[in-house]
Amino acid sequence: MKKQVKKFMSALLACVMVAVSVIVFDMNPVHAASGAITEASGWLETAYVKWTPVTGATGYNVYVKSASASDSAYVQLDDELIRKYPSYMRADAVGLKAGDYVMKIVPLNNGKENTSAAIVSDKLTVNAHDRSGFTFSSNSPVKNGVGAYNNDGTLKSNASVLYVTEANKNTVKMKIGNTEYTGVAAITQAIKAKNNCQPVAIRIIGQVTLSGLACKDVSSAYAIGVKGAANVTFEGIGDDATLYEAGVAVFQSTGIEVRNLGLMNWGGGGDGDGISLKQSRGVWVHNNDVFYGNAGSDGDQAKGDGSMDLKDNSQYVTVSYNHFWDSGKMSLCGMKSESGENWITYHHNWFDHSDSRHPRIRTMSVHVYNNYYDGNSKYGVGAAKDSEAFVEANYFRNCNYPMLSSMQGSDVLAGGIFSGENGGVIKAYNNYMEGQKSVIYANSDAGTTTASATDFDAYLATSRSETVPSTYKAKQGGKTYSNFDTKVDLGVDTADIDAPADVPSIVLWAEISSGHLITALMIQAIHLTSL
Repeated sequence: MKKQVKKFMSALLACVMVAVSVIVFDMNPVHAASGAITEASGWLETAYVKWTPVTGATGYNVYVKSASASDSAYVQLDDELIRKYPSYMRADAVGLKAGDYVMKIVPLNNGKENTSAAIVSDKLTVNAHDRSGFTFSSNSPVKNGVGAYNNDGTLKSNASVLYVTEANKNTVKMKIGNTEYTGVAAITQAIKAKNNCQPVAIRIIGQVTLSGLACKDVSSAYAIGVKGAANVTFEGIGDDATLYEAGVAVFQSTGIEVRNLGLMNWGGGGDGDGISLKQSRGVWVHNNDVFYGNAGSDGDQAKGDGSMDLKDNSQYVTVSYNHFWDSGKMSLCGMKSESGENWITYHHNWFDHSDSRHPRIRTMSVHVYNNYYDGNSKYGVGAAKDSEAFVEANYFRNCNYPMLSSMQGSDVLAGGIFSGENGGVIKAYNNYMEGQKSVIYANSDAGTTTASATDFDAYLATSRSETVPSTYKAKQGGKTYSNFDTKVDLGVDTADIDAPADVPSIVLWAEISSGHLITALMIQAIHLTSL
């Protein structure tokens, strides 16, 4: 296994070095001709093109169409999707269903198209997002499309789009019903289901700071956000969309999507979370890069409070393909009084040297699969307060305590590092582990010590469909496992669960192909080749 990982990491490093060389060339296109395309690619329901400025051009129109369609099928991009950088131009086409596309750049001379100077990209292949997890299960309230987008990746027909930049965040306008609102804070305050608000895609361009973003309803969260809303997408455009000092807050809302954003130094100088969900249903948080936040008021908040917290009876939530970079407390999942269908999924996330709470579960039923646990100093999955988790096909590398149940097993062995609350129960199946300090199974000697039917971290299943006998209980509180994973629709087919050995490559490639954080990936690849 280690040889295979080394081989992959060597290949990854080579890929990263190539990617870096492309970016360096793109940033300094000394030898590129005027109007030359320097980079173009499809990604997940998006495509982009970069080009050197055309001599004499005063602007550009950019178009996209299916590669097989006639030229009459070209659709013009919004002007906001075309951006100027110091040495190149970039345009992003978003809301594309999977397929092959081409993009066309037409220079403008004093407002008139110079079609003779138009340049067209090669074929760009666009793939679909992985819509798996409880958000997409048969009982989910939003299984037919989360946020402002349909399940095929296209924008809903009645959706509005709000472009947010640092320059326009206080002056941008949007009409909701018969009223026009000015500024992001006023607009998001008015985006409510009771106002019959249409679906809204809030598109972040470049770096946007906290001041002027938080509406009254979420001001305590130090975040851009909504309360009482439905069908809203918060999304970053391109590979540099970043919220700085601000998080994203979703309170008492349904059908909310958060994607393709970088969150840095979040928390607003207070105790705000990176992404905060409260009493919300049908939420999908995916393909984001979350760094650590501002130091909070408590001793355990040196890197900020929760990077991705969900609580207060949130239901049908999927957290997937995110990169949590050096987080202190990654995700609190549940509080103390949840009831109902608190089905939560975490899959294909990269917990990159984040310390703890991957997630820390109270009361909820959680499916944790195909995540990459990478150098986690405290613990991986923690189950407390009568919670339960199905932990399946994850890759744990140097995660000191991959699974903990409060007040028993490795938690006690380590001196009570997790929680003083009642315990929860974890069912584990087909996980790969290396470099762990302790893992104790209820029914198997496959851990770091012999089995203990009373002081265990998890029950080790030999098949995915195996049920956990009711004789195995949390030592404190007596919680038994409900076997929810064999009774309800998890929102993912067995055939779509990746092998644990493949998880690092899948998760890392998702990050590389996004264009995010190439320098950080190079550092990480160099580090991992030391395995």
